[in-house]
Amino acid sequence: MIEAWLFDLDGTLVDTAPDLAAAANALRVAQGLAPLPLDHYRAHASSGARGLIGRALGVGPDDAAFEPLRQTFLAHYAAHIADHSQVFEGLDTALRWLEARGIPWGVVTNKPRRYTEPLMAALQLSARATVVVSADEVPLAKPAPDALIEACRRAGLAQQRCAYVGDDLRDIDAGRAAGMRTVTAEWGYLGTTRPEAWQADDRCATPAELLDLMHPLSTQG
Repeated sequence: MIEAWLFDLDGTLVDTAPDLAAAANALRVAQGLAPLPLDHYRAHASSGARGLIGRALGVGPDDAAFEPLRQTFLAHYAAHIADHSQVFEGLDTALRWLEARGIPWGVVTNKPRRYTEPLMAALQLSARATVVVSADEVPLAKPAPDALIEACRRAGLAQQRCAYVGDDLRDIDAGRAAGMRTVTAEWGYLGTTRPEAWQADDRCATPAELLDLMHPLSTQG
């Protein structure tokens, strides 16, 4: 029986792509370039500043211009972290289903804590989550299992009785390494690899499918 559900943040629990894309487009506008459509960025929204700056300007970490661009990107994002970000449609229903039954849920993300906390607060999720762990609170980020193990330690959960839901191969690898049931959130960003190759225990195309999965896994009888 699954006694707790843990979620990746960007692209799984919350659609943060609009605000991340806006920060990337701000870099383009500052250089006299036209903004690019959201779809240009969406698949890379879980790739952090490196991936988004690359998509916006074709500049990588080895370029001398990268670090100043990264700082500008992060400052813009921090100032507009929840302008358009929102919980994916249908997921709040799943969260409320868990809450109504006293089943803990939490967030484990590669996002640094200085962005995780204000985003969670702005979306009124902080008080609802049993546990929240960001990448900079543990030695190794996903795909290492450190953050998931830490989440279980803080919340007093047994790893093998938890499920981890994510939209990236790193999430599935981390969940598997932590001994958890893994679920691919196919409504998310997914990156550039094929999710059917990730070998997650379950794949859900929509939050409604996830809720249908929760019923037999987290209820007796």
